[in-house]
Amino acid sequence: MPIHFEPEEQLFHLQTKGSSYAFKLVHGYPAHLYWGPRLRHGPGIAQILQLAERPSFSPNPVPEDKRLSLDTLPQEYPQYGTSDFRQPAFQVEWPDGTRIAELKYAGHRVEKGKPKLPGLPAVYAEPGDAAETLVLELADESGLRAELLYTVFEDADAVMRSARLINGTSLPVNVLRAMSATVDFPDDRYEWLCLSGAWARERHLSRRPIGPGGTRIESRRGASGHQLNPFAALLRPGADEDKGDVYGFSLVYSGNFLIEAEVDQFRTTRVAAGINPFEFRWRLEPGEMFQTPEAVLVYSGEGLGGLSRTYHRLYRTRLARGVHRDRERPVLVNNWEATYFNFNAEKLEAIAAAAADLGIELFVLDDGWFGKRDSDNCSLGDWRVDGRKLPGGLDDLAARVNRLGLQFGLWVEPEMVSPDSDLYRAHPDWCLHVPGRRRTEGRNQLVLDLSRADVREYLFRTLAEVFSSAPIAYVKWDMNRNMTEVASAQLPPERQGETAHRYMLGLYELLERIVTAFPGILFESCSGGGGRFDPGMLYYMPQTWTSDDTDAVERLKIQYGTSIVYPASAMGAHVSAVPNHQVGRMTSLEMRGLVAMGGNFGYELDLTKFTEEERAQVRRQVALYKEIRGLVQQGDLYRLKSPFEGNEAAWMFVSPDRREAAVFHFRVLAEPNAPLGRLALRGLDPLRDYAVTRVVTAEGGADGDRLAETPVGVFAGDLLMQAGLPAEGFAGDFAGVLYRLRSAD
Repeated sequence: MPIHFEPEEQLFHLQTKGSSYAFKLVHGYPAHLYWGPRLRHGPGIAQILQLAERPSFSPNPVPEDKRLSLDTLPQEYPQYGTSDFRQPAFQVEWPDGTRIAELKYAGHRVEKGKPKLPGLPAVYAEPGDAAETLVLELADESGLRAELLYTVFEDADAVMRSARLINGTSLPVNVLRAMSATVDFPDDRYEWLCLSGAWARERHLSRRPIGPGGTRIESRRGASGHQLNPFAALLRPGADEDKGDVYGFSLVYSGNFLIEAEVDQFRTTRVAAGINPFEFRWRLEPGEMFQTPEAVLVYSGEGLGGLSRTYHRLYRTRLARGVHRDRERPVLVNNWEATYFNFNAEKLEAIAAAAADLGIELFVLDDGWFGKRDSDNCSLGDWRVDGRKLPGGLDDLAARVNRLGLQFGLWVEPEMVSPDSDLYRAHPDWCLHVPGRRRTEGRNQLVLDLSRADVREYLFRTLAEVFSSAPIAYVKWDMNRNMTEVASAQLPPERQGETAHRYMLGLYELLERIVTAFPGILFESCSGGGGRFDPGMLYYMPQTWTSDDTDAVERLKIQYGTSIVYPASAMGAHVSAVPNHQVGRMTSLEMRGLVAMGGNFGYELDLTKFTEEERAQVRRQVALYKEIRGLVQQGDLYRLKSPFEGNEAAWMFVSPDRREAAVFHFRVLAEPNAPLGRLALRGLDPLRDYAVTRVVTAEGGADGDRLAETPVGVFAGDLLMQAGLPAEGFAGDFAGVLYRLRSAD
């Protein structure tokens, strides 16, 4: 059993394959004991907790035990105002304006499997999974109750945590703060890692020591955002890719979030993760319940690499859902950077014909197919085909694409409305807005109020009609601005603070209806690229457009940083034209192809403009990716060289049985008379011998557009991991090399 309870010691011990998480009850307060490498369930765990009397500035809630102060007690779900001065996990406001509540142990139960979280995405358990959930019941003397949920899988080093606040009183209460999880660490000897950036520069690694006071990341944009991803980790100094203790916090939520680490006067560290309390206020009527999003806590004793692989396996197999979860994803071409808004059916068919000749499997029609959409200043919300561009409609275009042997995909941006649209003219109150205030536009558009059931119903009916009008195999769901003037015309004054979260609940409800109605469609999330690349969206859409920046050099950092939490199967990665449309850089077609093979592979350019030599190279790239995509999308990722630390980047994918691997190595700028180097590999079977080849995609030679592999040699697995491969084969700036490893037996 992964969950143990010892009544005499009031001890809870949660075990996974490689970790333990433990806490005990102290005068009814759940006190954190341990989170780290797996402990056997033996004596002494309850004795980890140390209590000591402190000065009067840390008050004593239990007069007979002066060693106890909530200001020093490591707690599972701390509260403010009853002697703990640190950041609380929750805070409520009573009708008289006071904000004091004190939750203490009222019972617990252990359930097999994992319950669904009402209205929210979350990790799930399938029949046969060795999973258990502890529901810890806490209560305040007023009747306010809380349930803390802890789920563990025996074969995953993760603890899934969330909380429910239940109003058991006869009066309404306002929830001002409701974190999903908090963990109190016994010291402050940690470094903070987060993923930061901006549009076209998402999820760069940021690492720094924590110190007295608070370290925090958050979003106040109504979306998880390009700027800071809803993930943070504490690392012991010296922890790297392969070794050291790392503690990860990933929030399964797509809206305003907060993850913070607070170091107190006694140099202990409290980490909290949940909905951002900024501008949040939720009215809880008698008998009602508020459910927080889920926080996925992962411990790794094998550095960041071990942390990542735990998240990857969990999110790939127990967060992503549907028929496409375990299927290999198709190679696609998207027409956006090829045509932008200027296209017709014949132009699109020509691109699709070129794609079919190159072995590409899916053609995606991007923005501009509906309303009078000749630019980004109109028509969002009017999801009717523009007959000027597509006189035969989507069905005719899809039929042309299908006849060429390709599947057909479509772009939509349902959450937005253009002021210049029939929808806005008919329903100007359907957007987020404050009456009497101006309405801030972004990309000439406003945000529809998805907290409203009528708006969601309109979107479902309209999208269902579009998705049923043609054989659509793929949908790219975009969202190109953040929330301003956050208010809803349908909510009363006392509930306006609920708008942003109600929007997310509405979005999740709409997505659930859509993916249930169209289970065969492969959905890809997008928000100006990676502006909503989070676990919440992966629950509905198994992949996300990683960034609008398709430059191969920039993508090294973007994809490397994204891989800290998210699997390659979640990352859309395309080859685009040069000069690159975002940064103007000229990179080789070979490097662009190899970088894009680190995710779900595709092209974002006009294929009809390729030279014959380029067409031959693309055929080789497509053929190569089809051979290795199972390995990339379902294998284990090992990062070998960080683009944040030098002129090179490298990563590799290893099959679950460790019989096969693909190694990608990149050099940004050429260096004269460079030193010789070697690339140490990871994740191989040390007792197995591997035949190593170098794959050539940039040269035709006698094989024309056929793949060519140059033998490098046969090497022992332990040798490849300890001594490595020679780092060679680069030519000029912006170069990449791919090695394939196959078991020699």
